[in-house]
Amino acid sequence: MEGRPRRSALYMPGSNERALEKAKSIPADALIFDLEDAVAPDAKTRARDQVCDAVKAGGYGGREVVIRVNGLETPWGTGDLIAACDAAPDAILVPKVVHSGDIISASKILQSVNAPKKIRLWAMMETPMAILNARTIAATAVYDENRLTCLVMGTNDLIKESRARALHDRFAVVPWLAMTLVAARAYKLDILDGVYNDFRDEEGLREECERGRILGMDGKTLIHPSQVIPCNEIFSPTQEEVDWSRKIIDAFGEPENEHKGVIVVDGHMVERLHFAMAQRTVAIAEQIHEMETACG
Repeated sequence: MEGRPRRSALYMPGSNERALEKAKSIPADALIFDLEDAVAPDAKTRARDQVCDAVKAGGYGGREVVIRVNGLETPWGTGDLIAACDAAPDAILVPKVVHSGDIISASKILQSVNAPKKIRLWAMMETPMAILNARTIAATAVYDENRLTCLVMGTNDLIKESRARALHDRFAVVPWLAMTLVAARAYKLDILDGVYNDFRDEEGLREECERGRILGMDGKTLIHPSQVIPCNEIFSPTQEEVDWSRKIIDAFGEPENEHKGVIVVDGHMVERLHFAMAQRTVAIAEQIHEMETACG
C-alpha cells in the first residue's frame, strides 16, 4: 500500500547542533531540519553544512528526514537545494510555494543534479495565493518527475497575511485547511496541519489535533518535542478502527466476494472504497507498530 505514517512532523532548527543530535531519540514520524525561518541570515551557510552532515551521518532510524530549504528567490535557496540533494534526505520541504511553477522549478534543479529518486518534495502552503492555487500546485503530482508527495500548512503565516484572528476554534483557518485538503486528496497527496504555538498547553494541542483528524489531516507539524506523543496518539488509527478494517479485508478476501462491489459485514453495507480505506488503515497501523518497536 502507498503511504506511510506522518502523524507528527517536528521542526528542528538547523543551526542547533544539539537539537539535531537529540532528534535521534524523539519518536516523531518525521523530522524537519529547518534552514529557513529558524535560522538567522548570518548563520544560513553554517546551518546548511551542519544539517547536511547530520543527514549524511544518519542515525535517525525509521523517521522520515526532511530538510526545509530557503526559497529559490533568496540568496541561499538554490545552494540549499543542491546541498540537500547531495545529503539525500527522504524529502525536501519547499517554502513559500505560491504556484505550480515553484514545485516544477525545484524538481528541475533536482533533475539537473541527478538527485536520488527517493528524494521527494513537500510544499509549504503558507500564503493566500497558495490557497487560491492549491489545486494547480497539487496537480503537479500527476507527473512523477515533480516528486510532490505532501502539502504542509503554514497557518501562522496565513493568519498574519490574512489579518485573521488566531482563536482556539480556528474559525478563520478551517476553510483554508479544507480547501487545501481537498486539493491534496484529489491528487493523492498527504497533508499536514500547521503548528500549535503554545507547547505548554497539552489540552489545547489535543483538541486541535482531534479537529484536524476529523477534518482529514494525516498529521500535524510541531514546534516542541513534548508535543510529539499526544499528536502520535491522536493521529494513530484506534484499535477499533484497525479491527474493523481487518474484518472488511477478510470479508472481501472470501472467494464468494472476490468480484463483488458491495458486501455486508456485521450488518453494514461495505463497498470497494471501504476496502481500499481499510487496507490503508491496516498498513499505517502496521508501520506504526514497526517504528515503535524499533525505537524501543
